[in-house]
Amino acid sequence: MDFLRPTTWDEALAAKAERPEAVPIQGGTDVMVEINFDVHRPSALLDLNQVGELFTWELVDGVYRVGAGVPYVRIIAELGDVLPGLAQASRTVGSPQIRNRGTVGGNLGGASPAGDAHPPLLAGDAVVEVASVDGTRMIPAHEFYLGVKRSALQPGELIRAFHMKPADGPQYFSKVGTRNAMVIAVCSFAVALHPSERRVGTGIGSAAPTPRRALEAEDFLAQELDWDSRLDPALLKRFGELASAAASPIDDVRGTADYRRHAIAVMARRTLTWAWNDYRRVRAA
Repeated sequence: MDFLRPTTWDEALAAKAERPEAVPIQGGTDVMVEINFDVHRPSALLDLNQVGELFTWELVDGVYRVGAGVPYVRIIAELGDVLPGLAQASRTVGSPQIRNRGTVGGNLGGASPAGDAHPPLLAGDAVVEVASVDGTRMIPAHEFYLGVKRSALQPGELIRAFHMKPADGPQYFSKVGTRNAMVIAVCSFAVALHPSERRVGTGIGSAAPTPRRALEAEDFLAQELDWDSRLDPALLKRFGELASAAASPIDDVRGTADYRRHAIAVMARRTLTWAWNDYRRVRAA
């Protein structure tokens, strides 16, 4: 196994162009597990830890651009007030050691449907910045996931950053696991209120071949939600049903498909209720 260690972004892109089969590694929280258990033995690893720009974030024209190497612990500490849904999801990732090393960029690169970062990225309308020696592409999160652990990345491309607007309303993330900590999600759900646009964003994890939005549930709220009133129980129930219907889960060692559908409905109702209560509280203040 070759070990490639660029020190600049241009060097990283050149190395990826020359060795498109090289697997990028930064935190290594997913890649090293697969190597250690002999699930995947790549011919080359592309170590990105010396590429300093991947570890920075900035606010550009009202949008946060977060480098692919910014670890979860920094998202929690430095961006938790502006990207609250993603920060909530980041707090559920593994152990403190994993949160110190793991990154949203790595979650995106692995494209596992169980990745905790995916639902809030979808609910918050994130855009993924990828690049190669041929140029840069901006891919909306809902177009990034193509299949189980498959993404829209081309062979010579690397993930450079993700872009998200600061939250303009409450955001929540919920996750069901076989225990309370250090667990892969049985299923997960994120919601983001966008009051300025009178709409609600959603994200479903670990309940389909890819992370996905509950589009019919979003459309339903866009038509039926009264932003000046309390949540109607019937509306809340229907939202949960539509969110559950958006999932296409399977039975596996962590849970059954029926359980996942039920859990998605429950989490959808709960996260929307939490977010709505926060929204009403702020409006009343």
